[in-house]
Amino acid sequence: MEYRTNITDFILLGLSQTKEVEILCFLVFLLCYIAILIGNLLIMISITCSPLINQPMYFFLSYLSLSDLCYTSTVTPKLIMDLLATKKTISYNGCMTQLFAMHFFGGVEVFILTGMAYDRYVAICKPLHYTIIMNRQRCDAMIAASCAGGFLHSFGQFLLAIFLPYCGPNKIDHYFCDVYPLLKLACMDTSRIGFLVIANSGVMGVVTFVVLLISYAVILHTVRSYSMENRRKALSTCSSHIIVVVLFFAPLLFIYIRPATTFPEDKVFALFYTIIAPMLNPLIYTLRNVEMKNAIKKLWCHTTGSK
Repeated sequence: MEYRTNITDFILLGLSQTKEVEILCFLVFLLCYIAILIGNLLIMISITCSPLINQPMYFFLSYLSLSDLCYTSTVTPKLIMDLLATKKTISYNGCMTQLFAMHFFGGVEVFILTGMAYDRYVAICKPLHYTIIMNRQRCDAMIAASCAGGFLHSFGQFLLAIFLPYCGPNKIDHYFCDVYPLLKLACMDTSRIGFLVIANSGVMGVVTFVVLLISYAVILHTVRSYSMENRRKALSTCSSHIIVVVLFFAPLLFIYIRPATTFPEDKVFALFYTIIAPMLNPLIYTLRNVEMKNAIKKLWCHTTGSK
């Protein structure tokens, strides 16, 4: 039997059906999104307008902030508006665009985090060759590779979703368009498609996470021979990155490495990598980093002094 898509829009069921809860969530997520905008823009501007941009670690951090900003902006503004809307609808084209953009910027972020781990590995394990290995050309190439990897990942997810036939119902049990919730709406057997989703998102997440674990295992083994002071300095540069990786990867792996199914808890876990991690990243990288604090202070002093 041949099916065709006859749905023009989807209804997002969101986080809750209780109006009081939705109003509370609206206020919380609005404040979170404002904090995300201010925090990530502040990091990007502070790094770009200071000599820190010439250091690979901060060069990657500026792009991580940009990807955070773009990533959360594909989901959060729509979520905030829907919390006050009586009918939470999204067009078919809008749904597919949101799915592509979210997986693109999410994929870029995964690869940038991996690149940042490689940067810390070279800085700690091969300090004498650091400036040669992590030159600007290589850093630019790693950012370009991250964008290419994010595009390939999101294009694969997009193809899997757009060729599915949707003939009703059109209610998505989530607050944004993603592949697993869409599989439940397809009027065909999606078991093979679900396997391809795992092969795309799940394998990419697991492989990059394992690479991150290995890199930090090597770093920890290397710093054992350092003096106490040098060991503290080396680990302080890695601790912020490890916290960010755990916040981003833990919920991501929970959702995408299992068989193609959805649970009510998925929406709560998705909040971690779509809103909470992008909001906490600027705090984690600035509160634990003296150079970032100084760059922000200089930017603030320059801005207020010029008025």
